Amino acid sequence: MPHSKLALFLPFVSFLLFLASTSHAHNITKILAQHPEFSTFNQYLTRTHLAADINRRLTITVLAIDNAAMSSLLSKGYSTYTIRNILSLHILVDYFGAKKLHQISKGSTLTSSVFQASGAAPGTSGYVNITDLKGGKVGFGVENNDGHLNARFVKSIKEIPYNISVLQISQVLSSAEAEAPTPGPSELNVTTILSKQGCKSFADLLIATGADATYQSNIESGLTVFCPTDGVIKGFLPRYKNLTAPQKTSLLLYHGIPVYQSLQMLKQNNGVVNTLATDRANKYDFTVQTDGEDLTLETKVVTSKVTGTLIDQEPLAVYKLNKVLLPSELFKPTEAPSPKSANSPGDEADSPQADSSDQTADGNGAVGINGGRLAMIFLSLCMGTLLM
Repeated sequence: MPHSKLALFLPFVSFLLFLASTSHAHNITKILAQHPEFSTFNQYLTRTHLAADINRRLTITVLAIDNAAMSSLLSKGYSTYTIRNILSLHILVDYFGAKKLHQISKGSTLTSSVFQASGAAPGTSGYVNITDLKGGKVGFGVENNDGHLNARFVKSIKEIPYNISVLQISQVLSSAEAEAPTPGPSELNVTTILSKQGCKSFADLLIATGADATYQSNIESGLTVFCPTDGVIKGFLPRYKNLTAPQKTSLLLYHGIPVYQSLQMLKQNNGVVNTLATDRANKYDFTVQTDGEDLTLETKVVTSKVTGTLIDQEPLAVYKLNKVLLPSELFKPTEAPSPKSANSPGDEADSPQADSSDQTADGNGAVGINGGRLAMIFLSLCMGTLLM
């Protein structure tokens, strides 16, 4: 490479390596630890496991409240799980720096919070209204609060552009939905959640085989469930009826993993995972794979796509699938289709497991190309240009 081109190229390399190393490198606990006036807020982010959720996300805005505001909240005697819902309303799945707050298009916007993304918020009650007010002030309020903005922007605490913004607001965002009594893990019922949100047929199979007891007993320590929707189960029933009772139980347990995994965690930690059906004699595992914005679960027999979130509230996460997961221990492995044929609408329509009503990808998570991947793409382009 000519020295002149090399001299031009090296600064690009340094910048891109810096970008790759610093992308998604935030820690909300450490950020707030530098500000004692937010110590209670910081403590409860950790206690409710929201701190880990914040640190996992690529783009996030935290609306912090000081110790006085937290003291007012805690005086109401809410359970830890209700406090989690309230605080998750203060975590926005988009980036809002102080500058952006004062440059909102048309002066007002609605943005989703982690409360909305968790699936725990009824309707659109997890959306936050941000509005520019007179005198350079900015107001915050929940979407279904009749336009009442009960909190004001106070100051910026920490900003890492387009990664994390931590802003102080004047008081807790008021929301009857977030403040409603929230069941703890032992009170969550898997089959009830499934039945109410499009997976009743799968729930009925769990109950009929007794597999629901295994699911239920794993909630306390962490559980992730992948449920084929009602239409998918309906198409699969002829094959299901040919299985023995033990095989039916194993198939159903194959759709759960004994740890909590948010959508973001699944997308960032691809690879083989064990399931509730895994034992010493049989693997009963599958591979989690990210394909762009899509999340797929791959067995040696079939590839299924996650199409939505029923609930994501640690320690329980439940996601919808467009196909039944078929373990190679029970079904004959088939040659994997090419990516193009796997995504072909015709192939999906021909499958007896297909449920065309569930082909919309879940949009709850805040996922995009991270800095490392962007840096490598840009680096490749620079290399190609300079070596020409």
